[in-house]
Amino acid sequence: MDTQNSVQEIKLVSIGNSKGVRLPKPLLQKYAISNPLILEETPEGILLRSKDDSKLSWESSYKQMAEEQENWNGFDYTLLDGIEHDEFDD
Repeated sequence: MDTQNSVQEIKLVSIGNSKGVRLPKPLLQKYAISNPLILEETPEGILLRSKDDSKLSWESSYKQMAEEQENWNGFDYTLLDGIEHDEFDD
C-alpha cells in the first residue's frame, strides 16, 4: 500500500438538513470503502473506515487460534531460555 500522504481539497455538500462529503471513486476503490461506514473521532481528527474492516482484535485472534488448534507446547521453553537475563541488562 502506498504510504505517501495525499492531500485533496473537498467541499461539503447539502444533504437535507445535514452536510456530507463526496469521496473520489479512485479513493473509494483503493481503500475498498462501501456501505456501511464507521466514523471514529480520534485526537488527530475523523477516521472513516469500512464496517467490515479487518482490524485484529484479541477476541478474533483467540477464536482463530482455537479453530486452528495451534500447538503451543514449546512456548514454555522460550520463556525459560534465559534471554531476559542477558549481559545487556543494567
